[in-house]
Amino acid sequence: MATRWGVCSAGKISNDFSVALKTLPAEDHQVVAVAARRLEDAQEFANKHSIHQAYGSYEELARDPNIDVVYVGNIHPYHLKTCLLFTNAKKNVLCEKPLAMNTREVTEILDSAKKNNVFFMEAVWTRFFPVSVEIRRLLAQGELGEVKMVRAEFGVPLMHVPRAMQKELGGGAILDLGIYCLQFTCMVYNGEKPESIQATGVCRETGVDETVVVTLKFSKNRLAVLTCSSGVQLPNDALIAGTKGTIHVPSPMWCPTSLVVNGKETQFPVPEPCLPLNFIKSTGMRYEAEEVRECLLKGLKESAVMSHADSLLLAELEDEIRRQVGVVYSQDCQ
Repeated sequence: MATRWGVCSAGKISNDFSVALKTLPAEDHQVVAVAARRLEDAQEFANKHSIHQAYGSYEELARDPNIDVVYVGNIHPYHLKTCLLFTNAKKNVLCEKPLAMNTREVTEILDSAKKNNVFFMEAVWTRFFPVSVEIRRLLAQGELGEVKMVRAEFGVPLMHVPRAMQKELGGGAILDLGIYCLQFTCMVYNGEKPESIQATGVCRETGVDETVVVTLKFSKNRLAVLTCSSGVQLPNDALIAGTKGTIHVPSPMWCPTSLVVNGKETQFPVPEPCLPLNFIKSTGMRYEAEEVRECLLKGLKESAVMSHADSLLLAELEDEIRRQVGVVYSQDCQ
């Protein structure tokens, strides 16, 4: 039986997710419905992706009995309300990252998923790339000896993108770009909470962060240095340094297709898309979709690769970094 997907929101990322699903066997994955806030948008999306059912409201999608899991692709200021709609309707959910605006909202979403006994995962797609799987294998086998240092950066000029600059749209480099550097560090250090967090940054006149540098210190004198920026282009790579060697993740570190281990490079290409994509290497979203299917087939309510605890830790780190940099959203004051 195919896993039957409902797509919530007919925007750019939902387009790419739908294209990514087409790289997987049709007997495993099918998009059976799409919902947008305007029926015309949903119908246009449905026509483009050969989806049988289009809805002009999220509520209709929540009521559809023919859906196994909902992909939530709207912007993060709306994730809390949207996720609660689906979890309370007893729907399994894969929600785009960042999961929500702060730890309070993330906790509310995860509590609802548990209460309603549904599967829930934050769509941190990078975690499921073959490169990330290989990194976890190498670290588990002790290939680098004792890891001492992690460096990761993600910077692209986004000044022209309203969503990145406007506070009410959840703008800011930490939530948009820094999350990739943070999740990478959390993966390498196996979900451990850092002992200390030091962040400094530059904010825009709109009150959102433009460039942020973070130093995390973990137990046993292990460090991570992360940089994110929506103002300038950075090398956008990542490095893990241990007592026995290094792992280098070349750009783009957020959707990696090559890995350099002690100077030896291996390629892990993603499939070619059948339709145009909005974002680079988006067919790599197929890997998180496969994870969701596997979890559902096993009756799991969360993924061990991107667990509820992982999502909570990410939110807590983002909150503390924003606090130090001075970024406050309206959701923080409720």
